[in-house]
Amino acid sequence: MTTDLTSTVTPDFITILSQTAIAYREGSKPPKPDVVVNALLQAEKFGKQQRLNYPFNSLMGKWRLCFVTGTKKIRKRGGIILGKGFYVPKFASAHISFSTTTEPGLDRGEIGNQVQLGSILLKLIGPAKYLGKKNLLAFDFNQMQISLFGRVIYNGQIRSGKTQTLDFDDQPIAKLPFFAFFLVTEDFIAARGRGGGLAIWIKANPN
Repeated sequence: MTTDLTSTVTPDFITILSQTAIAYREGSKPPKPDVVVNALLQAEKFGKQQRLNYPFNSLMGKWRLCFVTGTKKIRKRGGIILGKGFYVPKFASAHISFSTTTEPGLDRGEIGNQVQLGSILLKLIGPAKYLGKKNLLAFDFNQMQISLFGRVIYNGQIRSGKTQTLDFDDQPIAKLPFFAFFLVTEDFIAARGRGGGLAIWIKANPN
């Protein structure tokens, strides 16, 4: 069941993360990074406690990377801790996109991840599958596109290409990169990656 947090009393962390998305988009003064990291951790904890579920179609569209955290390995414990969070510079435009498969009733689709620096655009594309009960999206990239001044100058398969796509559904989640989404709204989405870092993306073209 999908829960709409905006239909109830808005928690403080939602307010902070909403301000983060608005400030980044408008170029105004955003919340401090440590405040944003704390809000993300609260949102993640709240999502687990409330067992919030988001449908795959709520991720559809194009999202711009806004804020990320790094991670640090702990040698003695064999784990990781969050590094400092930071806002992605505006000159380094990074987007992620999701689209559904043509087969109805299946949480399968395509993921695109692109970075633009000046006139150069690099885009990676690949299959994705969504585990709704865990809000977990596993993916892999098997195609790369490079564009210069809006013109595609390279479009080819990477690694095993089509063979890799066919094998994708048979791969266990533990062996694939993934995002565990813990907050999904119409304006922004937030997730923890397989490596342990946190990230916020804002809607690229809000209505």
